[in-house]
Amino acid sequence: MKIYTKTGDQGLTSLIGGTRVPKSSLRIDCYGTVDELNSYLGLLRDQEVNTPRRDLLKEIQDRLFTIGASLASDPEKSKMKIPDLHAEDVALLEREMDRMNEHLPELRMFVLPGGHQSVSFAHVARCVCRRAERLVIGLQDDSFVAELVVIYLNRLSDYLFVLSRQMAHELGAEEVTWKPRL
Repeated sequence: MKIYTKTGDQGLTSLIGGTRVPKSSLRIDCYGTVDELNSYLGLLRDQEVNTPRRDLLKEIQDRLFTIGASLASDPEKSKMKIPDLHAEDVALLEREMDRMNEHLPELRMFVLPGGHQSVSFAHVARCVCRRAERLVIGLQDDSFVAELVVIYLNRLSDYLFVLSRQMAHELGAEEVTWKPRL
């Protein structure tokens, strides 16, 4: 099977359901950003410090594929069965954050990204997740987006922040805090 179709050479692509849209459309930007986020989750999963979390990070990547499929579908024309997110997917992230927070010092200041390369990867993923969330909220203004998509992305960015703190803790890395000039 060839990976190239040549059907996008004029700057258009097809949504699930057959609708052709410009590759510059907000819907394409949304699922492209979710795909970018998924790539960063793969990078996080490959960090040695995340060995105990590899299965969870793979599950999150699977949920991001679910979100991508949802966003890649024409909500008015697609008759294809697309997997759904469930409230339990959000609850899993919340439980994992609560579990990690039990072992972390109380957060009293803003944390600057950095301290260790692996921790920085988590912060980059968090920022990409926030961008995906903003884009999807913008898409929601004009088109149907399942409510759980926004909720999941919001919670995932929170999870990635707590994960960055947990990783720093496990790596013995300094948690760099922001000290504003006065």
